[in-house]
Amino acid sequence: MKKNPLVSKVVTVFIVGLISISTWLFTPSTPAHAVNNPELLPAEVTPVVDLANYLPDLQEQSLIEQIENFEQQTGWKLRVLTQYDRSPGRAVIKFWDLDDQSILLVADGRGGNLLAFSVGDDVYDLLPRTFWIELQTRFGNMYYVRDNGENNSIVEALTTVKGCLADGGCLVVPGLPQEQWILTLITSVVGGIIFGLAALPRKPGQVFAWQWVLIISPLWGILFFAFGMGPVVTRTSEWLPLFRNVMGFVLGALVAYFSPLINSQTPSET
Repeated sequence: MKKNPLVSKVVTVFIVGLISISTWLFTPSTPAHAVNNPELLPAEVTPVVDLANYLPDLQEQSLIEQIENFEQQTGWKLRVLTQYDRSPGRAVIKFWDLDDQSILLVADGRGGNLLAFSVGDDVYDLLPRTFWIELQTRFGNMYYVRDNGENNSIVEALTTVKGCLADGGCLVVPGLPQEQWILTLITSVVGGIIFGLAALPRKPGQVFAWQWVLIISPLWGILFFAFGMGPVVTRTSEWLPLFRNVMGFVLGALVAYFSPLINSQTPSET
């Protein structure tokens, strides 16, 4: 059987997200002994150091101008470091004078995820830790990098950060990728199926078992509202994904409710 590439992509992104969250939650707080190679850094200070040559010259120059203009307008210090074979390590702290208002994007192709972020304490007031985990998972996963290239992964991630900082902060990464919407649709349909099964009549003359619907409401409610609707309304203002999820819930509930009733009314064959 031929595998569906979209399903494989969704599963991979979901697993990468779980690994990222697990790493963030369970990594010890003891600082690691980082390398320090200042000789890898250029003599002239620039907001972009492309050691891995991920960025074309014109795109790199445009990115430098955007970062410098953004810093002058807002005060937020954005910096980009790409590396592959060797890393300057802690030398970038002194090179860029990183402080609490600094955001360092490190693009390293040696790991499973291209992107990593080092964020100053003041930034967390506007962009929480969960934002950075989602940002890394969305733009740094292997499928996004394969389809869009390392350079565009870096630029899109920075564009998202700048947009959120300019708007006064974001709790989640704006935008709803197709694979993420499919996950919300699946959870909406599953929530509808559980709703429909709970509503099945269990007593003679009963049409709708509303007591069981209320008892099971934490389960179908979390699936539909928290995982089906929540990610959509917090990431996009488009009504079509929301409408599709609602219809998925309704159809799932109707199928689960009417299928056993229809089967029970069909005369058995001998």
